[in-house]
Amino acid sequence: MAGPTTADRGVRKPSAGSSGPPPGRRFGGIGRLRGRLGTRTVLLLVAALVLGGGAVWALYGSSWLRAERVEVAGVSVLTPEQVNEAARVPLGSPLVSVDTDGIEGRLKKRLPRIDSVEVSRSWPDGVVLDVTERKPVLLLEQGAEFVEVDAKGVRFATVTEPPKGVPRLTMDVAAAPSLGRFGPDRLIAAAVRVRGDLPKAVAADARKVAVRSYDYITVELTEGRTVVWGSPEEGELKARALTALMKAAPKSRDFDVSAPTAPSVAGS
Repeated sequence: MAGPTTADRGVRKPSAGSSGPPPGRRFGGIGRLRGRLGTRTVLLLVAALVLGGGAVWALYGSSWLRAERVEVAGVSVLTPEQVNEAARVPLGSPLVSVDTDGIEGRLKKRLPRIDSVEVSRSWPDGVVLDVTERKPVLLLEQGAEFVEVDAKGVRFATVTEPPKGVPRLTMDVAAAPSLGRFGPDRLIAAAVRVRGDLPKAVAADARKVAVRSYDYITVELTEGRTVVWGSPEEGELKARALTALMKAAPKSRDFDVSAPTAPSVAGS
């Protein structure tokens, strides 16, 4: 009997118990599945593009989401009108394109009384300017006017009517030997430090901080009392010494804590 031909050897006959689909049908199913997935992906991409385009149009092209109003909060000395004018919010422009950093920079440059400002968008059509104003802790006397100085030592405004409860600051430093080393800015900062280190009860009675040099700063209180503070160094220790002196000698008029480990009183 002749053996199997080459063609017969190249063809694998299905076994009697085989129930799988023919090869062509199996690959055809995979192709149809890929086709369905491809169509779905295309539809999803088209939908995403449509939605994205609609969002871009709504943000930049429509008249719905545009800057139409400005809200100013946090002001006490400044007026909302002053802040609004200095901010120059581009009304009518798309709200998403409003330059909040640019508005903040303009406000700080044009209104030195502003310590900080938070500029935010209030959807769908507003811009909010939340202002924190500088508060004066000392008033630098300059003739008939007063320069307001904040807790950071920043001179930010000149006024003719001094705010109540803020001590005056006098600078008599022309003859100070350390003037070349400690210029006006550092001396003002030193006075601010002294003002901030005063015990709370004493600070409420402070009327004037006088600077003669970096190492000789005095504080004038109500009832003709005076505190020789010295330099702004060791402020916490000097505050404790002053509190103890005032308790021990409440009727004294002159207190010296320039050397906090050896404080003294006089004029009792």
